This record gives sequence, structure tokens and C-alpha cells, in this order.
Amino acid sequence: MKSFVAVTVLFALALTQHDRALSAPTDPWTALGFVEGSWVAHTQGGSAGAQSNGTYTFRFELKHHVLVRRSDSAACKGPANYDCEHSDVLYVYRDAENQPLKAIYFDNEGHVIHYAVSTPDSATAMFVSDASPYGPQFQLVYELKDAVMSGKFQMRMPGQAEWKSYLEWSGAKK
Repeated sequence: MKSFVAVTVLFALALTQHDRALSAPTDPWTALGFVEGSWVAHTQGGSAGAQSNGTYTFRFELKHHVLVRRSDSAACKGPANYDCEHSDVLYVYRDAENQPLKAIYFDNEGHVIHYAVSTPDSATAMFVSDASPYGPQFQLVYELKDAVMSGKFQMRMPGQAEWKSYLEWSGAKK
């Protein structure tokens, strides 16, 4: 009888620990770990009409409290209104513990975009700006498949349901 009680207690404790593990919030930084590192980027689509090669790096900074992405373009060919010397920085952060991830983007053309961040699966990161009745909404998507990171910078105008790609790129880790 004592061994039955002991087994029952151990089983109950195991179930309790399992339930806690399932209900514990997942670390959002872990979900973004797949983007970490330096990547090559070859543009191959989008309405920008540009062809370029470049690099970008995702790196955790400030004791793992901020994920920073910096990008630079190298060889570039594009229409007159496209900045072939484009560079930008994206900071991913949390306002406080247990708050969702957010991001803010800055580039050398003076653009600033605020994003909500999500990871719908283990190989996809989505950055979506708030919708506005006065201008476009932006979406930045990173997807890792077979060791190749693909990215899309998309936009949609107020009232539109469909996202349209401005730039698309892909490349392997350096």
C-alpha cells in the first residue's frame, strides 16, 4: 500500500510539473534565435525594381535585452528614386517583462517605423506596423528554410487586404 501511495504522489507531482511547463510563458527571445548571425542578402523581387547584394546581421546586445539588426547594401542597381547606398538599423525590445516584443526601424533616408513582433512558427518572424487611415502599413517578414533566410518588406495602403512586396531577398548565413 505504501508503494502505491508513493507512486501516486510521484505521478501527481509529475503531472503538476508538466502542466506548469505547458502553461509557462515561452521566452520570446528564444523564438527569435533563428535569425541571429550575419546573412547575405540578394534582392530578387518587389516593386522597388532594384537589384542589389548586401549583408545584414542580427545580434543580441545589452545583456540580451535588445536584438539589433544592421544592414548595408553593396553592389546595387536600381531606378533613380531608389537609394543604392541604403543602410538601416532595427531594434527589437520589450517595454517590460512579460510584455510582447516590439521593434523600431531607422534608415539613412529618415524613415522610422514602429512594429509589433510575432513568431508564428519556429522559422518565421513577422514585424507588422500599426494600420493608419493616412498612409501605408508595413510588414517585414523573415523565414528560414533549408539554411536560407528569405525576407520581404511589404506594404499595403488603407483599405487594401493584400500585402505587396517592395523588396524581397534571400541568402545563406555568412
